[in-house]
Amino acid sequence: MATDGKPVSYTDDLRLAHLLADNADSITMSRFKSGDLRIDTKPDMTPVSDADVATEQAIRATLAKARPRDAVHGEEGEDTGWGPRRWVIDPIDGTKNYVRGVPVWATLIGLMVNDEVVASVVSAPALGRRWWASKGDGAYAGKTLLKGQPIHVSAVQEVGDASFSYSSIDGWMTSGRGQNFVNLLRSCWRTRAYGDFWSYMLVAEGAVDLAAEPDLALHDKAALDVIVREAGGRFTDLDGHDGPSGPGAIATNGVLHEDVVAALAPDERD
Repeated sequence: MATDGKPVSYTDDLRLAHLLADNADSITMSRFKSGDLRIDTKPDMTPVSDADVATEQAIRATLAKARPRDAVHGEEGEDTGWGPRRWVIDPIDGTKNYVRGVPVWATLIGLMVNDEVVASVVSAPALGRRWWASKGDGAYAGKTLLKGQPIHVSAVQEVGDASFSYSSIDGWMTSGRGQNFVNLLRSCWRTRAYGDFWSYMLVAEGAVDLAAEPDLALHDKAALDVIVREAGGRFTDLDGHDGPSGPGAIATNGVLHEDVVAALAPDERD
């Protein structure tokens, strides 16, 4: 809340995030399926392309001019600045898809204030789709800020009637929750591995009822959090703590959340 009792508006920050996404889209699309795309391997054995690096550098350069007092956390660069306001960037979420020519990838841009995500844009230009939200103003999807439509989570009441999207199975098998993950898959009406950002945006749109992954970094989650929440859902870590911190992520329509958290609890050991 503002000091005068009125809610804080993040409209200007959201508009800036859209401008950042516009610039990011121009860079990522110009390099997508490019024959001279350079791909390196990071120490964690995940790929990084020259498009990842160029996109994050461009976003950071604009923020340095437009929000010089704000901190920045990104996947490809070192943290800069300090204070209550922090931009969290994933220049290309779904780099493995990107480098193989699969169009399911996105730039994630989120703003956190006092560790709460208050505004974000998720832009997937190869899908012709963008999602955004700011605290207290709802969640939207469309091609541009001026052509957005409100989105809302589903009203599914039972896990047995739910559609569950996830990423890979491998991470679950080493998470200490593998058997319970398999059990949850079996208990749901439908399961699909849409993966990465898309699983969570489908939850926000009401096309999928729950999504979960066992191992994610802050830059993978921050931008997703506020969109799911403003669409009426809930976003937590695997243990049910709200927000993009903690281990992994679970997003649901809210109604299903406690049941999913319980279902994905660490496997019991003899």
